[in-house]
Amino acid sequence: MPADLSWKQVSSASGTAAGRQRADARRNRASILQVAREAYALKGVDVPVSAIARRAGVGAATLYRHFPTRGSLIAEAFSEQLAQCVAALDEALQDEDPWRGLCHALTKVCMMQAQDRGFSAAFLSQFPDASDFHRERARAETGLAELVQRAKSTGQLRKDFDTSDVTLLLLANNGVVGESPAVSIAASRRLLGFFLQSCRPTDGAPLPEPAPLRLDDLYRTPHRAG
Repeated sequence: MPADLSWKQVSSASGTAAGRQRADARRNRASILQVAREAYALKGVDVPVSAIARRAGVGAATLYRHFPTRGSLIAEAFSEQLAQCVAALDEALQDEDPWRGLCHALTKVCMMQAQDRGFSAAFLSQFPDASDFHRERARAETGLAELVQRAKSTGQLRKDFDTSDVTLLLLANNGVVGESPAVSIAASRRLLGFFLQSCRPTDGAPLPEPAPLRLDDLYRTPHRAG
């Protein structure tokens, strides 16, 4: 080793090593997220973190350096889908025809749900350390309520429709997920078609009172009588 390395030589070597470490960290993070998205899409969000780390080719310590909690990994893995969901509602609110906008938004969300088994769980689960995720979800709920009210005020949506009826739709739509992608998508479209037809104004008998449901109820543990 040379007796006297210049400061520039030492600095350059140190910078190169740091650059490699940053590149490795970016690759590890990207690999973890890709594996997590694929696993959640196939099996839902209950896939063990250890299995994700193993498939991504990293150790558990590396995974936790990037994602300190399971919730932070799930929230990041589905951040793009949530952004698409919120964007669909924003686009629907800009539509001059509120009924068309509502149909577009529900079609988008139901399709995302049918294509990805983990979407409902991720969208509706509580992640205390994922404030951005919660903020976007709250914005989606507010946008949906406004869209429903607009469609009702123009007479295009039945007066006894309640925002909780969207939860009923998503509960039912979640039940078609699990078969092959083609079957799930076809079943989801059929279900949504029936739902939207039933939402139009009618002179028939009024519906029973709305169920006291919130979006959070979609992923809540079912109540069992003791």
